[in-house]
Amino acid sequence: MASKFLLVVGAIVGFGMFTVVNGLWTNIRKARKTGLPYVVVPCSPYNALWQLSFKIWVPFIQLLPKSLWENWLFILLPDWGYNTGQEHFSRIGDSFLVVGPGSMNLTTQSPAAIHEITSRREHFPKATDHYSILEMFGRNILTTEGSVWRFHRKATSASFNEKNAAHTFSEAIHQAQGLVAKWNETAQSDSPTINTIEKDTMTLALNIIGYVGFGLRLTWPGETIPDDTDPRMRKYGSHTPPPGHSMTFATSVELVLHHIIMLLLMPTPLLRFLALFMKAPRAAYEANDNYVRYMREFLDDKIEVAKEDAASGRRSGDGGMDLMGQLVRGRYDDETAKTRTGAKKKTDTIAAAAKTETALTDDEIIGNAFIMMVAGHETTANSLHFTLIELANNPASQRALQADIDRLLGRDSDPTTWDYEASINSMLASMLGATINETLRLMPPVVNIPKWVTPTADQPLALHETGQTHILPAGCDIVLSAITVQRHPKYWPTSKSASPDLDSFSPQRWFEKEAEKKDTTSEIVGADTEDYGGFSGPDTSAQLFRPVRGSFVPFSDGPRSCLGRRIALVEMLAALAVLFQRYSIELAVDEWADDKTVEAMDNEARRTLYSRAQARSRETLRGATTILTLKLHGTASVPVRLVPRGQERFVHCVDA
Repeated sequence: MASKFLLVVGAIVGFGMFTVVNGLWTNIRKARKTGLPYVVVPCSPYNALWQLSFKIWVPFIQLLPKSLWENWLFILLPDWGYNTGQEHFSRIGDSFLVVGPGSMNLTTQSPAAIHEITSRREHFPKATDHYSILEMFGRNILTTEGSVWRFHRKATSASFNEKNAAHTFSEAIHQAQGLVAKWNETAQSDSPTINTIEKDTMTLALNIIGYVGFGLRLTWPGETIPDDTDPRMRKYGSHTPPPGHSMTFATSVELVLHHIIMLLLMPTPLLRFLALFMKAPRAAYEANDNYVRYMREFLDDKIEVAKEDAASGRRSGDGGMDLMGQLVRGRYDDETAKTRTGAKKKTDTIAAAAKTETALTDDEIIGNAFIMMVAGHETTANSLHFTLIELANNPASQRALQADIDRLLGRDSDPTTWDYEASINSMLASMLGATINETLRLMPPVVNIPKWVTPTADQPLALHETGQTHILPAGCDIVLSAITVQRHPKYWPTSKSASPDLDSFSPQRWFEKEAEKKDTTSEIVGADTEDYGGFSGPDTSAQLFRPVRGSFVPFSDGPRSCLGRRIALVEMLAALAVLFQRYSIELAVDEWADDKTVEAMDNEARRTLYSRAQARSRETLRGATTILTLKLHGTASVPVRLVPRGQERFVHCVDA
């Protein structure tokens, strides 16, 4: 009996080993056929088991002779492009294949390849398998492809226009003033150091997208909700949980994002069970439960508004994008609305409601609302967070930014009088625009953009750097390395007024127009040129350095580029202008000197002290990692201080 058992086990192990070896050899043959350089790895870097356990195995692998792992282990480490930059691309090439037993992917930092891949959407679709877990609330624009994605894109794109960009500009000014008031209160307290910069930029971004995107008036602590707010909407902005909820709407969003990986990977029944015994699952389950109920109630409220609008002939949502309201109006026509309000009507009548071209189901509306809130909230907040820290790290850039704000908007002007149409283009072409661009270049929200070769046919890909065309096998995964192509020395200028290191923050490089490279990108055969709606202009001002197409992709590129990129840029421009018009941000030095000691220092001593804070801050930024987006995680933070202009302790005398 035992021998039979061992025989079965041996057969299973032998079959498994054969499958692994055969799969690896098959993929190596495919890789050789392409003519591209390739690196062999023992497993896919995107294997879920590896991602969960790599910290256990890497130390053991590194005990082996270095020659056995130094040329491939880096690929299996998260965010390796962010951590190693050009090191491995310089050795292997700008485009290479990663070959494992059950997978193969093309990793590229070639601008021409990136531009071609993002343009040929039908041939190189988005790798939606990487995003399918984000369908936890319903299918959405991020997790779909093909005709289904087109359906979602057209349903959501109408709200992303210049009218709503102007609404965003106005609301960002209002909310940034709330942020300044909160920080100013801290600055005048007995503990003036701000340790909540990441949380506060998250609140800022949520408050903005909540109002302009969904009509929710979210406020800062101490603020009251305006009297003219729709009573149905007041509960979402309340600082105390409304009946039926154990936390506020803002808190539920914050905690859902904080526990997002647990929520995405753990089945709800298991999470509910663990919540009985463990603190983290309990917090995740409670936040998710509150958020889902809020969104269901929000959907019902928007349906009720749509019914009232239909009956009265008016149109709500003129104060912003009203994304949810638009999707609801697309979902239910007048007849459907009447059906929903009729007594004891069958629910299948609702399901059979007439759909327009841009009508989504209830779950899809909630799914898209969740994605829009995440995409318009976390990514923008992280970029603004990094921008503020980098400006504190680089006082010369901060002073140049303030000079442009004074020139364009006036140091003593009232921000509520700033005009979007009159100001936006000049702001984009100034240090404001250059600063945001530089942050997005160094720390894009998504460091790797996933695509793949359509599984129905092999696809040619031209690499202009080598003058060769390579045939990629059907089903091959593709990784567009945004983080490294945006630091590629062949395509980016070094700044005359800063370090030539392309890994350093230098907004001044965006004014080096003479360094522009000729864009040799030819017309892409098979490019998707359909207009899907939304902002279609360039991501950078024509007055600044214009990167070669495909070398600056913080919002991706092509038809699947970020729908809300214009909104995000406008939001950050307005927030920076409000903040730095009358204030400076300095790194806190509490760790090394108290206020009395700093006050007694001369400028040279202050420069020496500040350099220590700069070194610590830059070390912290290098520790940023990706979960959904690139950000600081855990307890990592950079403390700062808000200082009225003219009362700076450091930025007035530190050059870098």
